[in-house]
Amino acid sequence: MGSGLILALVGLLAGVLAGFLGIGGGTVMVPVMVALGMTGVQAVGTSTLAIALIALVGSVQNWRMGFLKLNHVAMLGLPALITAYLGKELATALPNYALLGIFGLFLLFNIYLIGLKKQVVRQAQRSESAGLPAADSTPLPVSPTIARLGIGGLAGFLAGLFGVGGGVVMVPLQILLLHEPIKVAVQTSLGAIVITGLWACLWHALSGNVLLTTGLILGAAGAIGVQVSTRYLPRLPDQAVTIMFRALLALLSGYFFFKAWAGYTALAA
Repeated sequence: MGSGLILALVGLLAGVLAGFLGIGGGTVMVPVMVALGMTGVQAVGTSTLAIALIALVGSVQNWRMGFLKLNHVAMLGLPALITAYLGKELATALPNYALLGIFGLFLLFNIYLIGLKKQVVRQAQRSESAGLPAADSTPLPVSPTIARLGIGGLAGFLAGLFGVGGGVVMVPLQILLLHEPIKVAVQTSLGAIVITGLWACLWHALSGNVLLTTGLILGAAGAIGVQVSTRYLPRLPDQAVTIMFRALLALLSGYFFFKAWAGYTALAA
């Protein structure tokens, strides 16, 4: 099977997972690109381009339907100009084996984050069905503007460092800190991922870390996948999707630890 076909299938899978779980596909795309022989920083940089394209397709549809609050999206995306650069700088400065090892740890942490996101969403769904606010209505210790800037800044840093969209972080934080309804949090996060992904892609491209053709193949296939998963495929039981994706993350993290150890021992020899 040619590498182009593999990339297209992986992009399709990333888009399907994005539709089912509401997250970016970097956790799937980066490991496959590393397995195809790219360095860790090339895989991270190229992933940012694909993620921005996938998120753009979904966000344009939300905007046409009037579901996108552009001012909230801008506040989440604005700090990524700086934080995505900081993440890129760290990713570029780290030895390849160190970046791979840290990404493996991040994949394991994502298992917890996805569980947290599901828990927060279920709690918000119960509250909304009972006519209550999406989360605890206790006043925030900081203004909503500062909270959005902080959430977006964290997502931008993750985009620059790991080549992920950051939706797994932005959605629960918007519900917990900003008391946003579920749908609003998901739609706003998707729009912000366009900005964070583009900023991260820009900084990585300036450093020569983005493989244009690879990113376009992944992004185009992912755009198809996200449309399929949200419109045509019958939805799997939520618990089944979560278990399968957690198992995938565990396997991929093991692969990254192996690659990191192999790279470290090769340098030490």
